[in-house]
Amino acid sequence: MTDVIVNFVFNLAKAIIVLFIIVDPFGNIPIFIGLTENMNRTQRKKIFNTATLIGFVLLLVFAFTGQEIFNIFGVSIFSFEIAGGILLLIIAIRILVSGNPTEKSESPEIIGAVPIAMPLLVGPGAITTTILNLQAYGVVATVLSVLIVLSLTWVILRFIDTVYKFLGKTGALIIARVMALIIAAIAVQYVLVGITHFLTITH
Repeated sequence: MTDVIVNFVFNLAKAIIVLFIIVDPFGNIPIFIGLTENMNRTQRKKIFNTATLIGFVLLLVFAFTGQEIFNIFGVSIFSFEIAGGILLLIIAIRILVSGNPTEKSESPEIIGAVPIAMPLLVGPGAITTTILNLQAYGVVATVLSVLIVLSLTWVILRFIDTVYKFLGKTGALIIARVMALIIAAIAVQYVLVGITHFLTITH
């Protein structure tokens, strides 16, 4: 019995670590600052609450039914990578051109869903990792790992206001423009990786 518990805890720890690395909430903080630079504290709170909740639901849905969903629509995870890359590229161009990643009429909930929840938090890498965790460590460990990682992400996102205060308005504005270029690079990388994987499996 003790060996079973130890083995479960070990597997859970591995699932949490690998998923946390892929979701990378610390590394994404500058990007989230860039995406929410024009918003007040209340709006950012709504956005991050929505993003973590939707991210949790999406990861579990894709973990259990992801392959079936892709099969129904006749698409692959690589097509998903390319689509996510194109979406991020459009967002990056909007930030660079107008300073606003989304339409002004869009609510914080919508922005929290797209692009923050998906594809930034729940991108192709996180979905693939969760599916592999499910196969390797079982249902309980996978669900707990998703819950713990997204909870940690939510806590980290709540500290973004502190980062804003430290940077000031001008600093946040500069970060937003610089990160737009990084977002564009990530977007291009998504597209290139998707194309490379697609060409690899078709040859």
